[in-house]
Amino acid sequence: MRPFTVGLLATPKAVPELRLAVREHLGRPCPELQLCVTELLTNVITHVGEGTPVTLRISGRATRLRVELTDPDPQARPALRRAAATDESGRGLALLDAVTVRWGVARGDGTKTVWCEL
Repeated sequence: MRPFTVGLLATPKAVPELRLAVREHLGRPCPELQLCVTELLTNVITHVGEGTPVTLRISGRATRLRVELTDPDPQARPALRRAAATDESGRGLALLDAVTVRWGVARGDGTKTVWCEL
């Protein structure tokens, strides 16, 4: 697979547009990858702020894909939590954890990258 990189602003409107761009890049649906992209971008919107500039990168091979979403807030560190049945949010990283081989967070100079591998 050829690498895919796109810079965008983290907004609710960008979520379905990014899912579509990923699908078009792959040339086929990939529900797990599209779910990961959705959850990573939604976490930035929710926890860093709407309108935050981010960069999405997808690389790898058919047997293993790596997704990275970089934002400019190294302090906002995502943490896996277990949402109660009545909670309206808080399941994003649990979904990511369920569909990926592994995931993590890397801090850079003034940035944070949340990544996962499928």
